[in-house]
Amino acid sequence: MPEVNVRQYVAGEWVAGDGGPLERRNPAAPAEVVARGTVGTADDVDRAVASARAGQSEWAARTSHARGAVLQAAAVLLAGRADEYGSELAREEGKTLREGIGEVRRAAQILDYVGHEPDRAAGEVFHSPRAGERILVVRRPVGTIGVITPFNFPIAIPAWKIAPALLHGNAVVWKASGAVPLLAVRLVETLLAAGLPADVIQLLHGDGAAGPALVAHPGIDAVTFTGSTGVGRAVASAGAARGIPVQAEMGGKNAAVVLADADLDLAVAQVIAGAFVSTGQKCTATSRLIVESAIVDEFLARLRTATDALTVGNPLDPEVAIGPLVSAASRDAVLAGIDTALQDGATRVTSRAPRLDLDGGHFVAPTVLDCRAGGSEVWENELFGPVLAVRTAQDAASAFAMVNQSEFGLSAAVFTRDIATALTAVDLLDVGMLHINSETAGADPHVPFGGVKGSALGPAEQGTAAREFYTRPSTVYLRGAA
Repeated sequence: MPEVNVRQYVAGEWVAGDGGPLERRNPAAPAEVVARGTVGTADDVDRAVASARAGQSEWAARTSHARGAVLQAAAVLLAGRADEYGSELAREEGKTLREGIGEVRRAAQILDYVGHEPDRAAGEVFHSPRAGERILVVRRPVGTIGVITPFNFPIAIPAWKIAPALLHGNAVVWKASGAVPLLAVRLVETLLAAGLPADVIQLLHGDGAAGPALVAHPGIDAVTFTGSTGVGRAVASAGAARGIPVQAEMGGKNAAVVLADADLDLAVAQVIAGAFVSTGQKCTATSRLIVESAIVDEFLARLRTATDALTVGNPLDPEVAIGPLVSAASRDAVLAGIDTALQDGATRVTSRAPRLDLDGGHFVAPTVLDCRAGGSEVWENELFGPVLAVRTAQDAASAFAMVNQSEFGLSAAVFTRDIATALTAVDLLDVGMLHINSETAGADPHVPFGGVKGSALGPAEQGTAAREFYTRPSTVYLRGAA
């Protein structure tokens, strides 16, 4: 397929960025250029913010149903091009074709769900201690939102940030990851085709000056960010210095617990899905596995067989289960993490060597490491790749304690047939999302998404929780005239 010339969308025009060159190559076949362009600069941010602020008040003045109708129309357009955009996503980011198409469809589902928000309850009414009065709590838009998104879900994560921001009457200045400029263009094109006013959405490319300039800009009223914990905390610190709210969804080191009474076939399938789908490049990926000692040998044998059977290769091949990592740097970091763990006493459970030479692509074989005798670094730190570290626990209580022994608290999974054990997990596990008998990964648009500890700052995303960040409450004391 021919490479695409990607541009930024600033002040109602598709324009080149003022920064250096931007080039995105296919991570499965790095000789193929997918997209070229130029990155944004602080000057681009200035123009984008000025345009967004100019358009926000008119957009906010529209009815909520009118704003929602734009999102619903965009959902229809996006769903209609899911195959096309899903293929571009696979070439640009490295997901399998099935995952790429599925992500575009999920983005359409998010737009549609948020677009129907005006049909749900809005605000609250309270009794007043004074006769003839009611107290209303209504929601007002924040203003102009800075949106910073990562590479790993190039259209779904932006959709679940941008859709509620727009629905509630805000304008958006979006800084997309330089690794996935093409899908960012496709989302903005879709919103504009659905009738979104030109000034209400701005798109900047690249991973250089634009991000810090956006966070520091005095015209930005709030920032929503998804990425690493270190960068997220820096964004939150910069926001706090300016006195603006920041929502940050950050890292994870998510654990799955498999207890002796679990359905082992189900547990194997779900642990593999959680650990290796999307090549492990998601914050909700299963990267720690805690197995009850009584079944560890049997479970690891099953896990090894199933993992070794996963097909790694070109993500456009429908028979392939695992695609490449997003970049050579990511591949090398993951391989280095595996080597460090092995040198520290961990042993490899899976049969294949992690390093794969497939057409020069950035591939790593899905790898399970037994960390009972070492490998503390890979057990504790996020690698963001297809690597699963394993330790054992004597019982459920000790397993749950191990889950909580982490600086992160995004997601966890527990596999058991016992309802009492499951309810205990609900009470004890310090995570934002808990899965009983399903993988750690996954998000639905109608329920909150977010973590605790080092995994998140600020309100949760999605569902009704989204309005907590994208609106401000206003308390109204309503009384008739005398």
